[in-house]
Amino acid sequence: MMKILSVDDSAIMRKIIRGAVDMLGLEFLEAENGQIALDILNRDYLDIGLVLLDWNMPVKDGYETLVAIKTDPRLKHIPVMMVTTEGERTNVIRAIQAGAQHYLMKPFTQEDLLKRIMECIGTTV
Repeated sequence: MMKILSVDDSAIMRKIIRGAVDMLGLEFLEAENGQIALDILNRDYLDIGLVLLDWNMPVKDGYETLVAIKTDPRLKHIPVMMVTTEGERTNVIRAIQAGAQHYLMKPFTQEDLLKRIMECIGTTV
């Protein structure tokens, strides 16, 4: 079963994302910062089909984590969607250039989140 990894320092945000992932019948993994996410990816990278990544986190932020994923030959095929309050245009562009497939601004509706997840993993409603 495909796993989706949510990386966000907010437990509430991870819970909201878990609800959407559960609705899709997919397995949910979570990390509270980029370093923990990379540890999980190194362990489970064959099963992870999507990473939902916040930008502003302690230890290793979302952009650093995105770059680490996209420069690792084992991980670079995994789609990454930024899910963040970071709306600075230059940062959005940096994330897309670094390999982010989608960029979803918080706050978002569950419908928007589900639609974007399905686009990233190649599923339609």
